[in-house]
Amino acid sequence: MSKEVKVLNSVIATKMKMAEMIDYQADAVVSKTLIARPSGTVTLFAFDQGQGLSEHTAPFDALVSIIDGEAEIIISGQSFILQVGEMIIMPAGEPHALNALKQFKMILTMIKS
Repeated sequence: MSKEVKVLNSVIATKMKMAEMIDYQADAVVSKTLIARPSGTVTLFAFDQGQGLSEHTAPFDALVSIIDGEAEIIISGQSFILQVGEMIIMPAGEPHALNALKQFKMILTMIKS
């Protein structure tokens, strides 16, 4: 595989529970990239309670899917509370932030093309 194409080998053709693929760490945000390609990425995140990502923008649309816990996602000043099984799309160029109301895990899928 080229340097631009990365796939976590342990997930290829393997049935797994996504929430068990990443662990919480005290006072931290943990990430694990499952797929990284020029066309997009799929990344798991685990946020400890009280942690978050400050407001920022991204040049591409991003889909967030909650797989454990509860999160506040703010997009262009509007707050959304997401729980397990819920998802939201953060539009390209729109300011957004994430806050862990409780510990939570999410899948971030970013499509670049």
